[in-house]
Amino acid sequence: MEPASCLGAWSFASQLGWGSALLLQLWLLLILAVALWRWAPLPMVKSRRLWLAATATALLYTGTLVVDGQPWRVTWGLALTTAQVAQNLGWDPQSSVFWGRQLGRLSSSLLADPSVITDLGLILGALTAAAYEGRWRWQGSLQPHAVGLSIAGGLSMGFGAFLAAGCNISAYLAGIASTSLHGWVWLVAALLGSWVGIHLRSRWQPSSPPASTNLS
Repeated sequence: MEPASCLGAWSFASQLGWGSALLLQLWLLLILAVALWRWAPLPMVKSRRLWLAATATALLYTGTLVVDGQPWRVTWGLALTTAQVAQNLGWDPQSSVFWGRQLGRLSSSLLADPSVITDLGLILGALTAAAYEGRWRWQGSLQPHAVGLSIAGGLSMGFGAFLAAGCNISAYLAGIASTSLHGWVWLVAALLGSWVGIHLRSRWQPSSPPASTNLS
């Protein structure tokens, strides 16, 4: 993603130096973790899966940064794929201010874009993990109300991620890893939005079973 902001670029590293910025962010993350633990305790510390997932995410992020020369991006690959599909169906990208500046990328192969490759790897990895654990099967039934809410939620998340210069990987993780202020703004907005979303879901879907907390 290529965000444009009237506020300009601002990072802790540019203001404090990398060493001080790293220490400050570690303290902020520790304070946030303790606060969330007291508010909604979960068996995270003893969860082997979560520790492995966090380690794998850090390694994959570092590998992407080294190989591609830029942070790990997810939303851009999805947006580029959708734009190319729309273009093939007759949409004129020059009618958009943003996509009118991306004609070169729209004319290139999707497989030439690192973000698309990592998105495909993410999907295949999730399917492989689900199949390995025996959870790759159809569950539940299609209900129009639930399908409508899922579609609305997906569109809202995609549109919001595009406006926020990325999702929890390309905006939040990359933002905080680079000590950029926008990563912390994204985190605050995500926490507030999650709180609102959970309460709205419990009101619109009161019969929905609670999510499993078996993280061992």
